[in-house]
Amino acid sequence: MSIVKFHQDLRVFQKSFEMAIAVYELSKSFPKEELYSLKDQIRRSSRSVSANISEAWGKRKYEKSFIAKLTDSEGEARETQT
Repeated sequence: MSIVKFHQDLRVFQKSFEMAIAVYELSKSFPKEELYSLKDQIRRSSRSVSANISEAWGKRKYEKSFIAKLTDSEGEARETQT
């Protein structure tokens, strides 16, 4: 087991970042009429997953803030999934 020094070392961060890139690439094929609704929303929510993990890492000394940011990240992941 390796020591985690940065949020980028977390597998969950790496996977969420990869997922955001995959969502971006996949959404390129969405219909033009979805450009400012579904396409934009799914891209923003997918990017927000790793962003919230990053913020949680920065607040890891404060348990409630840490948990709140991870909860936000989970919510964004579920929004992307939906």
